[in-house]
Amino acid sequence: MGNREDLLAGARRCLEEKGYLRTTVRDIATASKVSMAAIGYHFGSREVLLNQALFAAMDEWAAGSGRLAGQGDTVRDRYADTWDRKIRDFGETSWLWTASVEAFVHAQSSPELLAILAEGQRDSRRMVAAQLRGVPQDEVAEEDVRALGSVHIALLTGVMVQVLTDPEHAPNGREIAQGLRAMAELLDS
Repeated sequence: MGNREDLLAGARRCLEEKGYLRTTVRDIATASKVSMAAIGYHFGSREVLLNQALFAAMDEWAAGSGRLAGQGDTVRDRYADTWDRKIRDFGETSWLWTASVEAFVHAQSSPELLAILAEGQRDSRRMVAAQLRGVPQDEVAEEDVRALGSVHIALLTGVMVQVLTDPEHAPNGREIAQGLRAMAELLDS
């Protein structure tokens, strides 16, 4: 690997061990065995490097366990299974979710990062809506992106925070599916 790749790998290790906000330039340089000056040369700043390492990890997660394709005989069973896998994953990769929340907090004072995160949310809403409808992303209806995608992302974020905060009492997949069904019944009444 070259210095750029070493820095990205070192930044990821730092995200896993220290999180987004507590990682320093010195931490990254030490973890990557590359000089601190190389961060500026290759990325311009610590923030840009951490963002790239975090976004690469998020993309890796989305390509794997981030998909909505559970096991089961019914749509409800598959949806519940998907949630059970996501909840398990939240616990196993808590560093990723903690770092993403820290990046969100930091983005409130970083317009550049906020713009990147907002674009990522828009892309995620479209991807999720397409997966839930079973259509390619370029064929998903804009109404589904705004409604179905937005609600699922909100649910994902809320469940993730519950799992990270109080894993013993966080909902499981069956409870999430049951809660959505109950909510739909309330909205129909």
